Amino acid sequence: MRTGSFFSGAKNLSIIFVDDHILAVAKPSGLAVIPQRYDNQKEDLRTILQHACGKLFVVHRIDKDTSGAVLFARSAYAHRELNMQFTLRTVEKRYHAIVSPCPHWEEMTADIPLRTCAGQNHLTVVDRQAGKEAVTRFRVLERLGRFALVEAQPVTGRTHQIRVHCAALSIPVAADNLYGDGKPILLSQLKRKYKGDTHGERPLIGRLGLHAYSFTFKHPVLGGEMTVTAEYPRDFRATIKQLRKLAGNSHP
Repeated sequence: MRTGSFFSGAKNLSIIFVDDHILAVAKPSGLAVIPQRYDNQKEDLRTILQHACGKLFVVHRIDKDTSGAVLFARSAYAHRELNMQFTLRTVEKRYHAIVSPCPHWEEMTADIPLRTCAGQNHLTVVDRQAGKEAVTRFRVLERLGRFALVEAQPVTGRTHQIRVHCAALSIPVAADNLYGDGKPILLSQLKRKYKGDTHGERPLIGRLGLHAYSFTFKHPVLGGEMTVTAEYPRDFRATIKQLRKLAGNSHP
């Protein structure tokens, strides 16, 4: 196993795990996993990595605006084996999200059928008649005033599933411009007697507050169970720290 980071272009990508068969990296928000159909001139994660690591096979994808762990296969055999695990739903996927308002429940399973619409944004809608099965298990990790840090475990893998299920439960993901109000989290709106300059204020987090935290699966060649974990990026970590402070929470 080798971990660390390498510099490629304008992106400092952190390698979580790499061997001869698989590669796991922590993707920053704003970077697509593969070239986008509607804007293929922008750089994407796979292309950047292939310049440094050679041919890669996409095992799964996370949204462009979602940060966190992404897994690639480095051989056709490893790709087939990992794809089978995702198809059979034996991969344990854990996402962490900053949501608002704070839910009244501790745990919740969203079993809400979804349908993806055509178009550039691939908007997904709740459709209880014609939608496909979509199941996400939620658990509150920490209550942060009017916000909360929740863990989402998607059982199925529909487009934008976690985001749509959060919206359907009336707890949209922070700064979600498709399924929420898209507004950034600003300290001036949270802190009483805020004394800073609100003109041009830099948000605590101005992008989608969703992070692919970990994936647990069987190594496609060696066979043992393993977990790859992407630590929170700076903005996500700093936002939770500030919300915790404002809520009067001690560090869990």
